[in-house]
Amino acid sequence: MKIDLHCHSYYSRDGISSPEKLIKTALKKGLDGIALTDHDTALGWEEAIEATKKFKAILILGQEIKIKKEGKTIGEILGYFLKGEINAKGKGVEEVIKEIKGQGGIAIIAHPYHWRKPFKELEKYKNLADGIEVFNSRSQTKRGNKKALDFAKKNNLPMTAGSDAHSCFEVGNAYLEAEVKNIEELKEAILRKEVKIFGKQSPIFVQIFATIGKLIHLFWRPRL
Repeated sequence: MKIDLHCHSYYSRDGISSPEKLIKTALKKGLDGIALTDHDTALGWEEAIEATKKFKAILILGQEIKIKKEGKTIGEILGYFLKGEINAKGKGVEEVIKEIKGQGGIAIIAHPYHWRKPFKELEKYKNLADGIEVFNSRSQTKRGNKKALDFAKKNNLPMTAGSDAHSCFEVGNAYLEAEVKNIEELKEAILRKEVKIFGKQSPIFVQIFATIGKLIHLFWRPRL
């Protein structure tokens, strides 16, 4: 099974593609599906579920959750295998991770060496989370991805990878592969560190897609 574990649709307010388009593109590129991890919302889940039925794809319901402390962002957590939306407002890292696990999901520290906004206090939370994203095609540089991989290996942590796509163009630039039959087995494979990581850096121009997405939502606010 090949899954891009970090994809944003237009429900993220900085994405430009529909959940259906993301899924359809993933299949065209030889993947089995995606994790839909929109920023702080589960609004795209219903549309994504319908698309997976239509195309017989694999879908992991997820969310990328921004955590703030005293008004400052301290990092983002990727929640996977979720059953409901998580509202992180006023919550710390510990509370968010506890809520993810309470839903039977797994909590992964997103792009810990983000080129602009690294995850603060990575050492403090490394064992509270279920693992870290060691390859991110868009928010970490090659150096940042290497640092994340080295950190995970040094601390014997589970690893994930994703394109961090904000457009269908980016889908599949990074993905995780595992010898499993379903998403429950995939979850266990991640935790047991029985997965393979693949990825390439997205070209720098993809950063413009998030800007375009923000402008679209600012002036037209589609579908939200």
